[in-house]
Amino acid sequence: QDPALAEEAVQEAFLAGLKAKDRFQASSSERTWLIGILKRKIIDHYRTRARSQRAEHEDDQTPLGDDFFDGRGKWKTKPLAPANEPRSAVEQREFWDVFMHCLSELPRRLADTFCLRELEDMTTDEICKLLGITPTNLWVTLHRSRAKLRYCIESGWFGRKGRKS
Repeated sequence: QDPALAEEAVQEAFLAGLKAKDRFQASSSERTWLIGILKRKIIDHYRTRARSQRAEHEDDQTPLGDDFFDGRGKWKTKPLAPANEPRSAVEQREFWDVFMHCLSELPRRLADTFCLRELEDMTTDEICKLLGITPTNLWVTLHRSRAKLRYCIESGWFGRKGRKS
């Protein structure tokens, strides 16, 4: 989400690689080795941020749970469809701008959890260990982040009137 933070992580990975070049065993390519270092730097960043965060309270009026799901966890109403084909809507840069805006509007804890799960493809166990939370807390947090993203995207993208196609 933060290009400056991403650049800093890459620079830290390169520096760590330079400092540890004597320990490189050539059992993989240098690129693979450096990417492994970068992944650990990213995990360290999230771990540090999770430790320093206090519990955030979500006292907003964003609808959750009851408005979207029935008692069996199924959607009550289908998500709103865009004016044109879903595939072309996703491919449009404007959609991704709205998505990134919505992601940046989430409370930090919700955004971090969503990114680790959906963008970094980490497992439940990895995320729970990294953030020091229980699987139940993870699923509640993911539910909240997805619901808030859906609400924001529907109002910021699909629900807009006069949107250029």
